Amino acid sequence: MADTVRNRRPSGPELPEPLERLVERVRSARERLEGIAHRTPVATSRTLDECAGARLFLKCENFQRMGAFKFRGAYNAVSRLSDDERRRGVLTYSSGNHAQAVALASRLLGAPVTIVMPINAPRVKRAATEGYGARVVPYDPDAERRSEVAARLMEAEPGLTLIPPYDHPHVLAGQGTATAELHEDAGDLDQIVVCCGGGGLLSGAPNATPDASPACRVIGVEPEMADDATRSFRTGRLHAVRNPPTLADGTRTPSLGPKWTFPIVFNLVDDMVTVSEEAICEAVRFLFYRMKLVVEPSGALGVAAVLSGAVETRGRVGVLISGGNVDGEVMAEILAGGR
Repeated sequence: MADTVRNRRPSGPELPEPLERLVERVRSARERLEGIAHRTPVATSRTLDECAGARLFLKCENFQRMGAFKFRGAYNAVSRLSDDERRRGVLTYSSGNHAQAVALASRLLGAPVTIVMPINAPRVKRAATEGYGARVVPYDPDAERRSEVAARLMEAEPGLTLIPPYDHPHVLAGQGTATAELHEDAGDLDQIVVCCGGGGLLSGAPNATPDASPACRVIGVEPEMADDATRSFRTGRLHAVRNPPTLADGTRTPSLGPKWTFPIVFNLVDDMVTVSEEAICEAVRFLFYRMKLVVEPSGALGVAAVLSGAVETRGRVGVLISGGNVDGEVMAEILAGGR
């Protein structure tokens, strides 16, 4: 990175802790995840390079345990709980991938887990979460907020430990290990393009190995319908978009996290862009038909930004493919051109 903290106007939140500490958290997470998380492959495509006018390296977290990068942060966070905290149980809220990740991590570490999930969560994600042994508490996102549901559960069961989906230092440090691996496997990079929902994966990216590619620019991508992080990044004030009707269900988080992900995105990310629903679908189709990769809409945001021209790519570009958990019916409709 050319600068450690971006000097931009308007002013905004300060980093929650020094950059050096954030970097150390990622290093520690890498040690904890060694031999536990998969070191996912980096895929390339000449056709994609020709479309982008650059050399692209796709970090395929759709091949991660439970099918998404979320396992990294969930395991890093749950593994740091005391034995007593694990016995009392873990609580989180998520539309799907973080739910599955915490459920799997908790099962591996012997902790009972309760997940607050919206009633419109993808069926494949809810089924997998329950398959890992989690207790699922459904809620209507049009009628109440998931944080309020979780607060009621914690009041009724005071022993539960909450591990939120992204606004948590151990969660975002775990997510940063994906970018650290990408730097090592792809070599020097000029840009890294990262999908953004609550900002955990994006917040971990500039903290991963900032000395590996000092001039590397980190660019976040959101759907046009869920552009809260982009507006927050540009104004220095936290914006929210509640229940956006985007196909990219992993980005339906209302906002960045006020304590961790918003300040980190604002200070350390170089740019934010948005992409249309059609661009997302086109990226899913490209990845499936041309690269034989099953990628969920949220996970295809980076490729969507490249193919649509939302990001002006140059040189060597890393792209984080965040996950591959998509309902069969939704995938079939996208592939058929119905979305």
